[in-house]
Amino acid sequence: MRTHAAKRVEIIIEAPMERRLRAALHEAGVTGYTVLPVLGGSGRSGSWSREGQVGPAGGMVAVVCILRAERLDALLEATFSVVERHIGVVTIGDCEVLRAERF
Repeated sequence: MRTHAAKRVEIIIEAPMERRLRAALHEAGVTGYTVLPVLGGSGRSGSWSREGQVGPAGGMVAVVCILRAERLDALLEATFSVVERHIGVVTIGDCEVLRAERF
């Protein structure tokens, strides 16, 4: 089966910033993404967990986008406009997709 090169971008950001990030992505023409809850982790500030939190305000979400390489710069500019002043991690990787016309 033939596959096609694409980019996979994962943005981990504070849950209250999700709406602002999604709006920035839409403005940049990025309409395909998946939002996942982040249950916990560990970083510079130590370990943390969603366990025991009453609401989503203290949590994190992961926004995953798969797109063509030529659309990457627009996505990164939109993302940086949101995460530059907040907690957030952005990773970029190469991936392969089966149906290139969807990306």
